[in-house]
Amino acid sequence: MIARTLLLVWIAGWIVAAFLWAPLVPVLGETTRVLYFHIPAAWVTVLALAWSMIHSLLYLKRRNLEHDHHAAAAAEIGLLFCVVATVSGAMWAKAMWGAYWNWDPRETSIFFLLLIYVAYLALRSAIDQPERRARLAAVYSAMAFVSVPFLIFVVPRIYFSLHPDPLINPRGKVDMDPRIRVVFFALLAGFTMLFFWVQSLRVRVARVEHRLEERRGSAHER
Repeated sequence: MIARTLLLVWIAGWIVAAFLWAPLVPVLGETTRVLYFHIPAAWVTVLALAWSMIHSLLYLKRRNLEHDHHAAAAAEIGLLFCVVATVSGAMWAKAMWGAYWNWDPRETSIFFLLLIYVAYLALRSAIDQPERRARLAAVYSAMAFVSVPFLIFVVPRIYFSLHPDPLINPRGKVDMDPRIRVVFFALLAGFTMLFFWVQSLRVRVARVEHRLEERRGSAHER
């Protein structure tokens, strides 16, 4: 309980710092604030989908439904943060480019990523039998993650993009004002801890849902 409270205080405090302490980038103006939410959300998306892929592979190896719970929870959270990254990016695009959506390579990539993982959740919801659902979902998740680095890191660098330079430029340096850097990495850490907290909560819910499924199955057999 104390750790969770500290996490919420940490995130809230650095959000306040993002608005009251960190300076604006001259070219970006007020849209600089989007940096503190858009990039951490995109980072958690990749982290969550990688977590889902790892537990999918572990399920295929060990056939333990606990790994399926982790994989499904991480995919749901990854999709949620992907939506946050998409919406915050669209808000930034409206302010800087004059339109919410421009089919820029990064926007197009994240759109396809959303479709791929919506299909993953649709696949899970279409299968009632837990072991069969876990097996097919694990295969899909493991294969789907192959597209993640391609869509997030490769495609936007192949084609011309209106998107600003990545946080870490080709010279391997982080070009930021020191106060922006402190707030950004503090919120990146906060978002990462938030992911693992929400992940643990969602896995607990999945265990309860599985027990209820087993009870309903037993009741039907009687």
